[in-house]
Amino acid sequence: METIDDVIEAIDRIATESYNKDSRLGYFAILYRQVTIRVKEGIINGEFDDNPRMVKLDIIFAKRFIDAYDDYQAGKSITSSWQTAFDTAISSRHVVLQHLLLGINAHINLDLGIATVETMEGKNLEAIRNDFDKINAILYELVNGVKNNIGKVSPLFRLLIRFAKGRDEILVNFSIRTARDGAWKFAEEYAASKDLPSTLSIRDQVIDGLAQSLSNPGKRLSRLLSLISLAEWRSVKRTMKQLETIAKEQ
Repeated sequence: METIDDVIEAIDRIATESYNKDSRLGYFAILYRQVTIRVKEGIINGEFDDNPRMVKLDIIFAKRFIDAYDDYQAGKSITSSWQTAFDTAISSRHVVLQHLLLGINAHINLDLGIATVETMEGKNLEAIRNDFDKINAILYELVNGVKNNIGKVSPLFRLLIRFAKGRDEILVNFSIRTARDGAWKFAEEYAASKDLPSTLSIRDQVIDGLAQSLSNPGKRLSRLLSLISLAEWRSVKRTMKQLETIAKEQ
C-alpha cells in the first residue's frame, strides 16, 4: 500500500468479505474505514502539522489491522490482542459495542504506538505528538458519535449505562483518551527499547488482558449484556448497514 486510497480499498475489501460471510469482523472495519476517510479529508485540508508524514503513519497504522485480518483468515499467528478480538466476532452473544471496542483496544493500545515509532524511524518522537493527538481526536469523535447512536442497532443499550453503575467495568469506562495516553507512553518505551520483540510481546499480553475483560466482563454484567444482545438485530448485514449510516453521519 502506497496511498490512503489503497488503505480505504483494503478496508473496503474486509468490509465486503465480512458482509458476504455474515461476519461481525465487519463492524470494526466499517468504523475504521470512516476514520481513514476522515484522516484523508484532514490531509487534503492541511489539518496536520506534517501531511506527508501523516500519510505514512496512516498507512503503517492501517496495515497492522489489515495484515492481522489477512493472517487470521489464513490461520497464521497474530498478536493476542487481535486474536481475542477476531475470535470474539464468531460469537453471537456479544453486543455490537463489544466488537467495536475490542478492535479499538487492539488497534490503539497496541498498534498505534508501534506504527508511530516506525513512522519516525529513529527521529525525535516528540515531533509527531501533535499529529498523534489529532488522529486520536478524529477517532474519539467518530467512536463517541457511534456510541451515542448505538441505540439504533441496540435498543436496550442504555440499560448498560444505567445498571452497570460505572465503577471499574472497562466496557462502560473504556476511554479513547486514556487509550491514547497509554499508546503514547508505550510508543516512548518501544522507541527506547533494546529488544523490540520482547517489548511488543509484553505489551500485547497486557492489552490482551484488557481484551479479555471487554469480552468477558464478569457474571453480573454478562447477564445484562445477554439481555441487551437479545434485543439487538440478529442480522449481521443489517447491523453493518446501519453502522455505516451512523458512522457517516458523525
